[in-house]
Amino acid sequence: MVWLENNSDQYQVPDDVVDIAFRIECKMLTLDHAHALAEQISAQLPWMKEEPQAGIHCIFVAASGNGWMRPENNETELLQLSKRTKMHIRIPKHRVKDSQRLTGKTLDINGHFLKVGAGQIKLLSDSTTLFARHVVTEERESETLFLQRQVQELKEKGISVKKMLCGRRNYFKIPGRLLYTRTLMLAELSKEESVLLQQNGLGTDRLLGCGLVLPHKGIAPVLTEN
Repeated sequence: MVWLENNSDQYQVPDDVVDIAFRIECKMLTLDHAHALAEQISAQLPWMKEEPQAGIHCIFVAASGNGWMRPENNETELLQLSKRTKMHIRIPKHRVKDSQRLTGKTLDINGHFLKVGAGQIKLLSDSTTLFARHVVTEERESETLFLQRQVQELKEKGISVKKMLCGRRNYFKIPGRLLYTRTLMLAELSKEESVLLQQNGLGTDRLLGCGLVLPHKGIAPVLTEN
């Protein structure tokens, strides 16, 4: 007789890869700030480009609140940041000390100045539902082909897809071209699969905030987030 108990409740999230949440002082940023942010952070932390598990989260604010609605026009709109807004980077554990070089620096993000404060280590989540605000796609790639590509990449990482849903399209301006993305949600992962995916991401351009997955409570909000 073989009887394997489910020990998922005892799973301990490893600290091989972590997020660092930095306090920031900045009143506003351009909605499309991914490239400028990556260039400024990489200038201070040049090793980011050599670390395959490193990534830079786009600075995000809520879609609405106190009568304010998050803008959607990448060309002209600005994000209004609150004092609670943080800047997050994802790095392997052995780079945590190196990342503190950012503290005290002032970054020029498309003409808006962002002063970086102290950073706090945050472990990855064991949530079995994850989402990414940006996963790289092609300009004319259909939803079906996009999802097929993600299934294949996840399979190569040893992750079995049970539920996956893609949502709205977006784009970033980077020198010489536009980078197109889609939102993506995955549900019913194992905790081990969830952490593996957070550690390694999906697709390319993680220093531009693409392919970085985060814990999520449900499916519906993903389809409307930018």
